[in-house]
Amino acid sequence: MPSRPARRVLAALTAVLTLSLAATGSAATMSSPTAGGATATANPAAEPSAPEPSPAGEPGTGEPTPAESPSGTPTSGTPASGAPEAGTTTPGTSKAGTSADGTPGGGAPSGQPLARTADGGGRVLYLGDSIATENQDEVGRRVRKSGHDYRAAPHSGTTLCDYLEGTGASSLVPAAHKAAALVRDWRPDTVVLQFWGNSWLYTPCMEGVAADHPDYLARYGNDIRAITRQIENAAAQAGIPQPRLVWVVQGPDAFNPDRIPKINQLYEMHVVRAGGLLADAGARVSAPGARYTHTNYLPCNAEETAAGLCRDGRAQLHRDDDPLHFCLAPLTANGRPCPAPSPGVWRYAAAIADTVG
Repeated sequence: MPSRPARRVLAALTAVLTLSLAATGSAATMSSPTAGGATATANPAAEPSAPEPSPAGEPGTGEPTPAESPSGTPTSGTPASGAPEAGTTTPGTSKAGTSADGTPGGGAPSGQPLARTADGGGRVLYLGDSIATENQDEVGRRVRKSGHDYRAAPHSGTTLCDYLEGTGASSLVPAAHKAAALVRDWRPDTVVLQFWGNSWLYTPCMEGVAADHPDYLARYGNDIRAITRQIENAAAQAGIPQPRLVWVVQGPDAFNPDRIPKINQLYEMHVVRAGGLLADAGARVSAPGARYTHTNYLPCNAEETAAGLCRDGRAQLHRDDDPLHFCLAPLTANGRPCPAPSPGVWRYAAAIADTVG
């Protein structure tokens, strides 16, 4: 049985889910356990949300686009023949956009320069789940400082398959906000993908393939490849160069510590095979030498010290009642850009912006 503090956390997250389900008119049975022994409400980060545009950084609407060709359609819960094989790399090791100690690099590696607009910047599109929803404004602030145009379309509670064209009613993301639709519409140079690996009961496009399901990793790997194909096809249809894809490497999971290293390894393996960059935001919210051990506090950095966010030399990363998100303001049912100075949000956004360059 979970400890008393853990039960308080689960109760708080259950309350958030209940509010969201009431707001959307949806119903879900919250009794299935997750891989870490927590209930489904505490499974991967992101409170569910109705498929509405995010309140900030909202992309323009547009006519729904046709479904992708078969080469880019979402996959079912059954592993395809291209399911990820046993890993040949260790999560956290040096890859494009990261250093050997897990610290994100300062931009594109050799051979992958960021395309620049006439005023010297690029066009950066940011997609993702509730972690992206809470940090979208801070990512935008930092990316714009480097001279880039920026557009964000995160949706809380989502996972990769929600952003695939062809998911229809099973998706929490509307047609105009699908990854391929936004690439055709806005023509970005870089697409940043922030996905924690949501798979719980309010992620219908996962079709019940939760983190403790034997097909979970194979399904997630298939969706990584599917969204890459759809983005590539959309760029070809729009007559633009292929955008750089930046995959955000995730931080520790308080409830299921063994899950995140496997998700991150899928991102690493994909970048090795298909190209792209890794933004190791997870390393910025982990203690040195304990990359996959969850912590609520880390020693302050210079930015946090200057902003007066330190207490006894430590920065708070999570609220005591929410070990999943990084915003220190209370969680809301549908998610929102974080309204409070929050070290975890700042660190996460800085890792992304440093990698974009």
